[in-house]
Amino acid sequence: MAMEGNDCTVISWGAMVHVAEQAINDCGISCDLIDLQTLVPWDRDAIVNSIEKTGRCVIVHEAPKTSGFGAEMAASVQERCFYHLEAPIERVTGWDTPFPHTTEWDYMPSPARIADAIKKVMEE
Repeated sequence: MAMEGNDCTVISWGAMVHVAEQAINDCGISCDLIDLQTLVPWDRDAIVNSIEKTGRCVIVHEAPKTSGFGAEMAASVQERCFYHLEAPIERVTGWDTPFPHTTEWDYMPSPARIADAIKKVMEE
């Protein structure tokens, strides 16, 4: 766990962990930030335990939203944590377009987009 909090679970991996950490610090909401070290296998138990505590989940990754690993993760979380979720799962991802190398920073999730998703699940 990269950060510990009580209000929301943010799950990320790779380069997006640092961006998610910045977003959490910027928005001022107490969040668990789970830094997945591996995707196969991924630490379902740590995620389930965190969501049971917080009731909210934001998944952050740089791949497109459609068919990204975050979609599989969201489905699995929904199956295992349905009665603990107080808001729909939010995913902050790259756009559903080919990866544009010249405008990479517009494509990647930004701290502002992540903070907006955290605030959205807190309002539900």
